[in-house]
Amino acid sequence: MKLSVDYPSVAYREGPAKVLELGVELERIGYDDVAVFDHVVMGYPTEDRAGPRYPPQMPILEAIVLMAQLAAVTDRIGISTEVLVLPQRQPVLVAKQISTIDTLSEGRVRLGVGVGWQASEYDALEEDFGDRGKRMDEAIALLRSYWSDSRIDFEGDYYTSSAMAMEPKPAQAGGPPIWIGGGSNAALRRAARLGDGWMGSAIVDDETIVASLDTIRSEAEAVGRDPAEIELQMMLQPPPTSEDDKAYYADHDRVVRRAVRLHELGFEWISLNATAVFQAGARSVDAMVDQLGQLHAAITAEID
Repeated sequence: MKLSVDYPSVAYREGPAKVLELGVELERIGYDDVAVFDHVVMGYPTEDRAGPRYPPQMPILEAIVLMAQLAAVTDRIGISTEVLVLPQRQPVLVAKQISTIDTLSEGRVRLGVGVGWQASEYDALEEDFGDRGKRMDEAIALLRSYWSDSRIDFEGDYYTSSAMAMEPKPAQAGGPPIWIGGGSNAALRRAARLGDGWMGSAIVDDETIVASLDTIRSEAEAVGRDPAEIELQMMLQPPPTSEDDKAYYADHDRVVRRAVRLHELGFEWISLNATAVFQAGARSVDAMVDQLGQLHAAITAEID
């Protein structure tokens, strides 16, 4: 079992040094991966749209910049996105940015991608929300071409690159693994067709998880892929939306039981949400480090 931590942007309130110290401490504890989440901006509710899932002024550090900073102060721990909203970004630029971080971190990047849910964010970035799924499928193919091919000739419905080159290539041959996030049927099918792995984050009940895994496996077989090649990650608890949810990580026994159950269901990776650890009472970087250290020890004691 590999353990990832979703990075808490709230750490910025203690200053830049503490933000980076948290990454160093997660590596020292023994976590396998630190994951950054992605929102560039958040929208206020208006007459034309409902409010977002989270407070509009929620602090969020830019994902790719934060990845680079964390890679620079660590040596072993993996650096991932959970998840980058790929269709609201220009994919050739993303290919270059991620390749650079993978090169300088000596091959420690996993790229989790998703289509996102906030139409107003797409509007602010001047990208189309309506065709985001189709554009993401094409963007994934374009990323892999730039990471693998010495000459890139790509003609798609949305993106075109004619007689182009990009060097250096990523440290990982063929580029970092691309994991698909999301629990919709479209996301599950995309993970089966295009993903090196699936990142689940908003599913609690076992029945839905099992059905999701069945969808991935059957779709993979339908397109001629071995389902065993698709790795699996699940967040222990969805990002909290209620006061009861916010207490989740204070109950370590409950967290460990959930980790064991996900392992039994076939997940090779689980992720812990450090922002939720903060909301459960660990109200500083030092307190989060202490709680995440205890949780790592408790989970690894139960799962080899």
